[in-house]
Amino acid sequence: MEQESPDREWKKGSAELLILTLLEAQARHGYDLCKLIAARSGGALTFHVTTLYPVLYRLEARGLLKGRWVEKAGQRRRRYYSLTAEGRKVMALQRASWDEFVAAISRVMGTENA
Repeated sequence: MEQESPDREWKKGSAELLILTLLEAQARHGYDLCKLIAARSGGALTFHVTTLYPVLYRLEARGLLKGRWVEKAGQRRRRYYSLTAEGRKVMALQRASWDEFVAAISRVMGTENA
């Protein structure tokens, strides 16, 4: 049985936090989220919409996001997602947990103050 690469596992484990963080400032649609993740990571992280949308649906089902359909003249209908109050709480907890995790890894690797 072939193991998934660590990079792929890290990406899957961070998808929720990335989405919640990007929705903190404003509502966005899935394709916009994919483009932002790729742009802000310098291309190191990419999500295809077929990977991202199931995560969005799960977050919405858990009450962390609220989706609404928006129609603009000359454009196709898009579903914009925004954080709920519960989503903001979960994002803050996940962000704090992530910061602790990165700090612990840095201490183990000896790169904490590098």
